[in-house]
Amino acid sequence: MTKLTRASGQPPYLRIVAGIRRRIMDGELGPGDRVPSTRQIAKEWGVALATATKALTTLRLEGLVETRPRIGTVVAGTAPAAPSSRQSPSAPPSEQELTLDRIVRTAIDIADTEGLSTLSMRGVAARLGVATMSPYRYVPSKDDLVLLMADAAFGDETYPADAPEGWRARIELGARTLWTLYRRHPWLAQLGSLTRPLLVPNLMVHSEWILSALDGHGLDPTTLFDIHVLIYSHVQGLAVHLEWEAHAEATTGQSEDQWMDSRAPVLQELVESGRFPTFAKMVGAFNDGYDLRLDVLFESGLKALLDGLTPIIEG
Repeated sequence: MTKLTRASGQPPYLRIVAGIRRRIMDGELGPGDRVPSTRQIAKEWGVALATATKALTTLRLEGLVETRPRIGTVVAGTAPAAPSSRQSPSAPPSEQELTLDRIVRTAIDIADTEGLSTLSMRGVAARLGVATMSPYRYVPSKDDLVLLMADAAFGDETYPADAPEGWRARIELGARTLWTLYRRHPWLAQLGSLTRPLLVPNLMVHSEWILSALDGHGLDPTTLFDIHVLIYSHVQGLAVHLEWEAHAEATTGQSEDQWMDSRAPVLQELVESGRFPTFAKMVGAFNDGYDLRLDVLFESGLKALLDGLTPIIEG
């Protein structure tokens, strides 16, 4: 661990800035590469989180780093190509025939990289290099476009012809497949609710997979469907936070770590109030802070859920 001293009379945060700046100038960190988070800096350099935050802020003001939605703090410059389930055609859009599939896939790319809230018919047309009203010849409204996007996105993953043995293995595969799709397209989890579900064919493919895994175990239709909804709600319920966090980061310019660091005084006040002793004990037990890992929560929650359902399904 690197420890900073005040022997040189230079503030610790400036020495951190100099160290990261040197790594950028030497090419060790290139454009688009992630730089250490505030917690990583605090641990590596042996400083307080506030000092680490000040160092990153200084680098950002110098234009050396920038915050990008869904990525974090990276070296400023040309970003790496955004992942997409399908590559955009290499020929200029104006030279290609406009199709519904191109409109939908372009809209998906926008939602994946910039968030669903930024999507507009005008923006899709601009990305395609066509007249503003051209997409309306294929899809009447943004709401209709979003339904087509959802159907296409849910269709990015399918299931093997030979189903795994056992109901549990099939449900685990179904839940993990949905989680993969939500990870790839975070905006998907924002569409529909349990009370007003999204009725598109490719989402029904995933529902059919879960329902068929539960069928044949003597469950009455209501219980079977309740279990199906419960499993889906576990996946979607965690996945909604993917887009929320990306939107919050884009709006505030702060990563999750940076936002938590900014709330440190409020957290400390709650801990020291004496009103929440168990909470205070838990906070004190985290040496390097608590990391909210959605992938881990998904897996542990799925296991606990299926463990609890086993007596009902097999009973």
